[in-house]
Amino acid sequence: MTIEIATLFAVAIILSTAAIGTAIGFALMGGRFLEASARQPEMAPQLQTKMFILAGLIDAISMIGVGVALLLLFANPFVG
Repeated sequence: MTIEIATLFAVAIILSTAAIGTAIGFALMGGRFLEASARQPEMAPQLQTKMFILAGLIDAISMIGVGVALLLLFANPFVG
């Protein structure tokens, strides 16, 4: 019983840190993109392409955390 409860807490921590980390990453990246495109408007298309690539990478990292959390939730390797 205690392993299931600990797993639920671990899943909650993994999902919450993934959500918070993604939100902070997008906020910092979006702010820096706006600053850079305001300083040099002619570079905006190139910066936008790089920003979208980074957005995909930030989302991929959080999706790995979601996958690990779902693995622990539905196919817990610690339960015998």
